[in-house]
Amino acid sequence: MSLGLYLHIPYCFSKCRYCDFYSHPGERGVPDAYVDALLRELHRFAPDAPLRPDTLYFGGGTPSLLTPAQAKRLIRAADPVPGAEITLEANPETVTEESLRGFRAAGVNRISFGVQSARDTQLRTLGRPHSAKQARAAFAAARRAGFENISGDIMLALPHYTQAEFDETLELIEKGGATHISAYLLKIEPDSAFGKHPPEGLPTGDEAADFYLYAVEQLEHHGYRQYEISNFAKPGYEGRHNLIYWDCGDYLGLGPAAHSCMGGKRFCYAPDTAAFLQDAAAPIMDGSCGAEDYLILQLRLRKGLDLDAYKALYGKQFSTAQLAFVQNCVRAGYATFDGHTLALTPAGLIVQNSILAQLL
Repeated sequence: MSLGLYLHIPYCFSKCRYCDFYSHPGERGVPDAYVDALLRELHRFAPDAPLRPDTLYFGGGTPSLLTPAQAKRLIRAADPVPGAEITLEANPETVTEESLRGFRAAGVNRISFGVQSARDTQLRTLGRPHSAKQARAAFAAARRAGFENISGDIMLALPHYTQAEFDETLELIEKGGATHISAYLLKIEPDSAFGKHPPEGLPTGDEAADFYLYAVEQLEHHGYRQYEISNFAKPGYEGRHNLIYWDCGDYLGLGPAAHSCMGGKRFCYAPDTAAFLQDAAAPIMDGSCGAEDYLILQLRLRKGLDLDAYKALYGKQFSTAQLAFVQNCVRAGYATFDGHTLALTPAGLIVQNSILAQLL
């Protein structure tokens, strides 16, 4: 079974207005002491030999605030297997061709740019520190630096959103050479700036659903196949790290607020960077991963839930009433079901929570 390694880099220039992830805004780099702390935890989990993960993901925060030399130290210590997917999340304004060449030489082979929108007015509304021009430049620099596996993020259903804004953003990312696109509906998180002061012009729930379906249609038309509720890829460029999460594989997350699931057991670090730096924040056990998690995560994927695997792994099967509900979903256009695999359609993914309520 594959093993994924997630390294949380909590530092960032500024806090975006929609963000409620654990981070430290106002930073211009990553302290070496923080890299040392990650190395300490790597050694703690793999004291006798390198961890050798199948995927390594630098998430944040803004991981592109690392220097290439810092990234290299971490990659070398983890010693991923040959052919491992090694992803670095990056904000367009934080990278140059030189830094991207450095990351590529350090072993990073997949770069993921947080674009969100091609309209500068929207980026300012979101509190994003980059411009559309900087996003275009970042994609071009990544290609020149030797990156062939490039992802871009798009946010949907933003304030005063239109299909034209989506089209412009897709064009920017596609022309930038993206092989993968993540397209997310804006969610107003209570602890974010938007949660405290919601922006004007937010679409209704029905309008947001229409934007989502439009995005799926256009992304597929442009050759980005949907493989998960919010993720689309050219053939062969699906994100291998996140697939470990969705397939309920083993993953280790290091850093404040990072989560793990190893051998069916969940654990996490407290969201406290100072304690992490001082080695005063041991991981906290956080329950187990079981049949419910498997069903929920598999139904995020367009490949769907294999009922034979569900029974073999967890001894679970749908009741007669649940199978009848599944057939109703098929008739409504929310799902496909061949007697063995249940998969949600894009319309079904929109109402996934309501469907799950009947299947759990």
